[in-house]
Amino acid sequence: MASKSSRTPSRPAAAEATGPANPPRERLRAYRSKRDFGVTPEPSGDETSERPVASPTATGRFVVQRHRATALHYDFRLEVDGVLASWAVPRGPTLDPGQRRLAVRVEDHPLGYFAFEGVIPAHEYGGGDVIVWDWGTYRASDDTPDAAQAVDAGEFKFELDGEKLHGAFVLVRTAGFGRYRGRPDGSRAKWLLIHRRDDDAVPGWDAEDEPYSVKSGRTNDEVATRRRGRPTARRL
Repeated sequence: MASKSSRTPSRPAAAEATGPANPPRERLRAYRSKRDFGVTPEPSGDETSERPVASPTATGRFVVQRHRATALHYDFRLEVDGVLASWAVPRGPTLDPGQRRLAVRVEDHPLGYFAFEGVIPAHEYGGGDVIVWDWGTYRASDDTPDAAQAVDAGEFKFELDGEKLHGAFVLVRTAGFGRYRGRPDGSRAKWLLIHRRDDDAVPGWDAEDEPYSVKSGRTNDEVATRRRGRPTARRL
């Protein structure tokens, strides 16, 4: 586990502020500014995607997308106050509580991105192939019951109920360094994604051992070549 100093949340970044003073449309401004929606198949965020949470005890939905862009990474997203709060996790999430995963804060994404799977053109921002690697719901822990406030404060404890990911996790913002030093707009801030020690913990668990989509059953290679998928598990 990290030392106490590395686990101390840094000062909240302005771009991560949530609530009525910063509505979803404003929080999607950075997302929209980076994309040409006449070219990319990604959702613009103009459409409404207010699907009910599948479980009455859940705080919201989560999705993890395996994204082969300039470098392979996993996009970890939590539904928070009308947007998908998002982090890029280079090595992917893990169920191993002995592993700390770097998670770099990126711009909020629209709720319509929850089920996005496809190919982003090479010359567009984030160009590459994307699969829905996992999805499900999450529940905020009693220690941090308000997801938006916890993310703003820099430490959020929650439990995931997905197809692949289960159990208690914590996201904690750190001071950051080098190329992961946070920018004034809140992007690029360095966080850690850690599975807590519980009955769902699995030492040595590696996301790359399960490289298929829970939406279509396809791999990134199959999405890139637009091949058909195989039967999958539950849909949300």
